[in-house]
Amino acid sequence: MRFRHTMVRVTNVEESLDFYCNKLGLVETRRTDVPAGRFTLIFLAAPQDAETARATHAPELELTYNWDPETYAGGRNFGHLCYSVPDIYETCARLMQAGVTINRPPRDGYMAFIRSPDGISIELLQDGPAKEPQEPWASMPNTGTW
Repeated sequence: MRFRHTMVRVTNVEESLDFYCNKLGLVETRRTDVPAGRFTLIFLAAPQDAETARATHAPELELTYNWDPETYAGGRNFGHLCYSVPDIYETCARLMQAGVTINRPPRDGYMAFIRSPDGISIELLQDGPAKEPQEPWASMPNTGTW
């Protein structure tokens, strides 16, 4: 397993970049606008990790900006932790056998979500390309929220 990123939601891109980059010293490694989902993802890394982050997705901070205004209460601006795993299906099966609920199953062979006992959302990503969709994952419904 490899740590990938922590995601936080931001309400003002310019103010956030001023804080994280100009004041804290992180550098932007990549940015993706997703018009269909109406959000922008901005990934930041420590200067020493910037080149590694661009090449291999070393630990980063993901800033998520939702284009439609939203008020974040109760810590909702904190999104999730993210880890890469060598086999998404094996990892989810092992977690289920240990009593962990798979809130968002890896139907696409690439991404799943679980929650910690304290309700922290954790994203699991297949290291490398997505695996071929397979059962029971392909038809497994979501459970709760993530």
